[in-house]
Order: sequence, then structure tokens, then C-alpha cells
Amino acid sequence: MSVPDVLVRRLKGTHPLLAFSGGVDSTYLLYACGQSGADVIPIFLRTGFQKESQLEGAMELGKELGYDVRVVEDDVFSYSDVIANTDDRCYLCKRRMFGKLKELADGLGCDCVIDGTNTSDDPSSRPGMRALDELGVLSPLRECGLTKDDIRGFSREAGLPTWDLASDSCLATRIQAGTLITKELLERTEKAESILSEFGFADFRIRTKDEGAVLEVRSEQQEMLEGHKEEIGSRLLQLYDTISYGIRRSS
Repeated sequence: MSVPDVLVRRLKGTHPLLAFSGGVDSTYLLYACGQSGADVIPIFLRTGFQKESQLEGAMELGKELGYDVRVVEDDVFSYSDVIANTDDRCYLCKRRMFGKLKELADGLGCDCVIDGTNTSDDPSSRPGMRALDELGVLSPLRECGLTKDDIRGFSREAGLPTWDLASDSCLATRIQAGTLITKELLERTEKAESILSEFGFADFRIRTKDEGAVLEVRSEQQEMLEGHKEEIGSRLLQLYDTISYGIRRSS
């Protein structure tokens, strides 16, 4: 069964607002809501920290699942504490963003806000999870004991195109801590990562370090990188002063 009974029971009869990104977890949770009879409202919160391709993908996935995903705008660059990019950036950002979703949920008559956090998400490496706890945001996948591998497997059974989608954290994670986050920096990052996508790379990162870039790809794609390194380097050097290379291990 593509939605386990424990999750069906958890979602049935609820009227949640879902923080919907179009990633593996929130897409499966939206599908599970539909299969469980939950009266869900999916919301894509557009802050300036996401790629345009993420918004487009989320809208398309919503349509495929029979939902009109609502887009809510919130200019993260107006939050000086967030763009200062301290060690608490993720917590501060989540606190503001989900606080906005909580207010929206109240206005829409929803009984809760839910997100796609699962049991594979480690609170020690995801400070934003503390904000979710403080705000009372619920995580049904985590509550029901589902791991990332479980969600990918159930998504595959359900025929969801996201079952093998690589993780793609927000663009702010690419910026070196302590460096002020600006629209220009994120636009450059997005443009640079679109170049890598053209070559067929998956689950990679281009991180900003001063005026240079660090390109991280998975170990299994290192040979592929070597075959294209000269052309990739040439194109990236139009955006950055220097290019260095590393192994992609985590978000």
C-alpha cells in the first residue's frame, strides 16, 4: 500500500495547511493527504531563497495531484537578522516563515500547519526544526516513523515522479556563514547551478566562498566532472573569480 494505515489514520478528518515545496517529502505528504481524505491546502511560500525551477515544479506537481497550489510571497531580504547569515540563520528564517504560515492557517480556518519533516531528519544538523517545535508545526511523516527511504519507496509505489528526486535545500545554504545574503549572490548561484544541470549533474552544490565558488559533486559523478571540467570551469569563471572542487556529502 502506497500510504501506510498509520499515516491514513493520522491525516483522516484533518484540515491542514501544508508547507509545500514540491520536494520528495512534501509531495508525498500532499498525495497521502488526498488518499486519506484530509482537506489540505498546499501553500508554496516564495521568499527569494528558492530557485524559480522549484516554484514551477511545485505548481506542476500540485496540478498532477489535483490541487491548485497557492503561492504566498514574503520578502526574506527585508529581514536583517536572516540575511546577516549567522549560525542561527536557518532557525530565524524558519521561525519567520512558519510564523507567517501559522497566521495564514488561522485566517483560512485550518486546524494545523504541517510539513514534510521525517525521521531521517536530524535535529542536530537542522536548527530550523527547533522553530517548528516552538510554533507547533506538525510533521505527520515523522510522527508516523517514516524515514526518507520509506517515503521514496511509497512514492515510487504511488507513481510519484519525485520518488528519486535529489534533495535541494534553499539557496541560502550555498553562502558562506557570515557573508551577507543578497539577491545578487543568490541569482549568481542559481545561474551557476543551472549551468551544471545542463551537463546532467544531479545532487550537487555550488557554494560561495568570498568571490570564488566551490563546486561539490557526488563521488560517483567525479569521473563525469573530469570529462567536462575545462568547459564547466570556463563558464563558471564568467561568474566567479576562482573555482575549486570538492565532494558533495550533505546539504
